[in-house]
This record gives sequence, structure tokens and C-alpha cells, in this order.
Amino acid sequence: MNVNDLKKSFVSIFNEEPERLFFAPGRINLIGEHTDYNGGKVFPLAITYGTYAYVKKRNDKQIRLVSKNFPQTGIVTASLDHLEKNAEVGWVNYPLGVIHYLKESGYMIDQGFDVLFEGNIPNGAGLSSSASIEMAAGVMARGIADLSISQVELIKLCQRVENEYIGVNSGIMDQFAIGMGKQGQALWLDCDTLEFEYAPVELEHEKILIMNTNKRRELASSKYNERRSECERALDVIKEHVDVSSLGELSVEQLSEVEGWLGDPLLFKRVKHVVTENERTKQAYMSLKAGDLEHVGQLMNASHQSLKEDYEVTGEELDALAEFTQTLPGVIGARMTGAGFGGCAIAIVKTGEVENVIKQTRRNYQAQIGYGADFYVASVGDGAKEIVVEGAGLG
Repeated sequence: MNVNDLKKSFVSIFNEEPERLFFAPGRINLIGEHTDYNGGKVFPLAITYGTYAYVKKRNDKQIRLVSKNFPQTGIVTASLDHLEKNAEVGWVNYPLGVIHYLKESGYMIDQGFDVLFEGNIPNGAGLSSSASIEMAAGVMARGIADLSISQVELIKLCQRVENEYIGVNSGIMDQFAIGMGKQGQALWLDCDTLEFEYAPVELEHEKILIMNTNKRRELASSKYNERRSECERALDVIKEHVDVSSLGELSVEQLSEVEGWLGDPLLFKRVKHVVTENERTKQAYMSLKAGDLEHVGQLMNASHQSLKEDYEVTGEELDALAEFTQTLPGVIGARMTGAGFGGCAIAIVKTGEVENVIKQTRRNYQAQIGYGADFYVASVGDGAKEIVVEGAGLG
């Protein structure tokens, strides 16, 4: 992403120079899938792809928003006094929702602004482009209005935008990883308590490869709700036998007992994934701390297998990417990431083998699935922040 080009676009659209530049990354989840809403741990990291926002304050209450990712919508205008949901232009509701809830929470935003967004996260790929634009809008509003809201409170507010303003019942992992990410660090997060720790991702001779199935993800939301309800049903039965408030509290050693209590092979498979995945997340944390990347790779492979066989959320496209990639030289580990049924898989690959892995996987995927996958090499980056542009003004 060339921020100079973005600045030139701002000038040509608004006929004025922007004042400040803000950025929020996308995220991938290294391991710990479908554990967040089951009281377990997740292990996401911020990536160097994300959403940029160039902004200039106005002297009135008007807000003018443009996205280079949706050029057909042109300039969308709103007012600080009327921040209701826009039924016609979907993307603007993410920044508008953030401003709406900041004002509702008592933060003083009394001047409008002109803002130009551009993201280089592929839409619908499961890398959290929506949470990225929310957090970009959040740090931008905090910066230009000089608000005293903390990063964690901003993260919670952006999750509320997603849940209540947009209407998507997602957990807090995306906003948290995007808000609290650190260059070279993964974030081990307890989604219930929001307690977290960093673990170093020391990729001196490796790269993170993101592989986009390019499959539309219509199935994901309905199957996601189905899996949540299956886990809730299982938990209700388990609570009759042991005092737990979530599946994340169960140990691997308890699984044989749980199987007897449930008496339902399908529900047991769902619980087995959650419990073993939670354990894999803990082991991955310890292995990263110890610098044992090979073991992290093995855990990633096992995670994909569990998501395929026990949780049944992968699908042939994600399997084609992850399982084939696992067989190639230089691949330390590979798995699906995100909700499943499309979106992306990730792999940790030795730097010298990245080109060959992309070439071979692209050819195999095209032959097996019938259309192409896209590939992105990502680094572990910082969370949402202001970017100070060097030179006079923003030069």
C-alpha cells in the first residue's frame, strides 16, 4: 500500500490536504479455532495487511466518507447529529457505528471530518476486514477528537458496533487482536476474562503464507450458529454431571467420561474438538515461548484435522489447500483459519520454499477445485495506531 498515492487521492477527492493518517491491521488466528465462544483460549496475531484512513477535521458537523475499495459509492455524507444506520451503503456503517457509540458513551465529538479509507485485506477472506475498519475508525476518532478512551475500551466498543449496530453476533477476538497486536508477537487470549499474554513469533527463516480459497462464504454464518447451538446443548448435559460454566473448562482427561454422559456421537465430536483444540492452543503458547516452531506446526496440522473430522467446518476447498500444503518441502504446518466453509488457510513456510509452495499449491488447487486460489505473504505487525508520516506537513 502506497500512502503517498492515498494522500493524492484524498486531495483529488476533497480538494484539500489530509492532516493525519491512521491504520488498523487484519488478523489471522494461528491456532484455537471455534474455542472463543466456548470459554477457551485463542492465539491470534495482527498482520501487516490492513485498513488505512487519511483524515482532515472540518469546522462543521458534517462527515464525508469515501472508500477506495468501494469507488462506486462515491462520497457518502452523514452528520454528527444523525448517525443512524445507512441502509444503502453497507461499508459506511462500520465507521458510523463507531462514532455513534463513542458519542452515546459520552465522548465529545463536536467537529465533523473528511476521511478516505483504503484496505488491502481481501474482502470475505476471513481476515477480519470489518473489525479492521471499525478499529481504524476508532483510533482515528480518538486521535482527531483527542478522546481519553483506552485501547481495551475502544476494542469493546468496536465489538459492540459489530454486535448491535451491524447485527453480527461475533466474539471479541477480532477486535482484540487488531487493537492489541504487536510486531513479532502473537496474542494468547482468554476470551472470557480478556486476560492475555504475548508470545514471540520469531520467524527469522520462515514466512506466514495466507491462502485464500476464493470461495464465497454463504454457508459460514448458518453453520456457525448450528455449531454454537450444538455446543450449548452438549454443555447443558455435561452440567448435570460436573460443575463447569463452559466447555473450555474441561480437560482432555475428562473426555471419556463426557462421551458416556452425552450418549450422542455428534455432540461428543463437537466437544472433543473444543477440548483438544483448547489444549493445542496452550501447547502452542508454550512451544512458541520455547522457540519450538516445529511443534507449533504439528499442532496446526492436528488442528486442521480436528476441524475437519470432529467439528466439520472445513469443506473441500480448505482441505485442498491445507492438506496438500502440509505435504510440501519447507512447510512447517498448515491449517484453515477463521469460521470455515471458505475463507483462508494459513501455513508457516521456510522462506526459500515459499515460491515453490505457492506454485505447486496453486496448480493442485486449480486442478482439484476448478478455479484459482490467491496467496499473500504476511508478516506479524502492530495493532491499530496513528502512522506519523515523515516530512513537512504530511509530505
